[in-house]
Amino acid sequence: MGLAVVAGASVLCPFGTTPASLAVTSQSTLLAEGKPVATIADTSAANIPTCGMCSSLANPQVASATAAALGVLTPQPCIPVIAGTWTAVQTKCIAGGKPCLTTGATAVCSYGGTLSIINPGQTTVLL
Repeated sequence: MGLAVVAGASVLCPFGTTPASLAVTSQSTLLAEGKPVATIADTSAANIPTCGMCSSLANPQVASATAAALGVLTPQPCIPVIAGTWTAVQTKCIAGGKPCLTTGATAVCSYGGTLSIINPGQTTVLL
């Protein structure tokens, strides 16, 4: 069991500089504390807009800027590119035909980082 992850949850990538606020677009019927519960399908740029500045050299923009700076790491704006879906910790709760997210869920960015939930957005509903 874990806390349900809802709209407004904080998500962080180890290569990012700031947490992103998770938007839930995959379903709107299951609510926790009046907010839509996130599912494994909430992975687009509309769901995770940015984690500030990215410092991963696997990100082509960072690699290019770093090369232009003669090898000095030059972070660039983060635009997460999630590979696949969130890895759900539990799958007993389904919303919109998809497993719901709980604390502990992770998602892999194509640029090398593993995004994690640092604040689920609510504190009372366990799934």
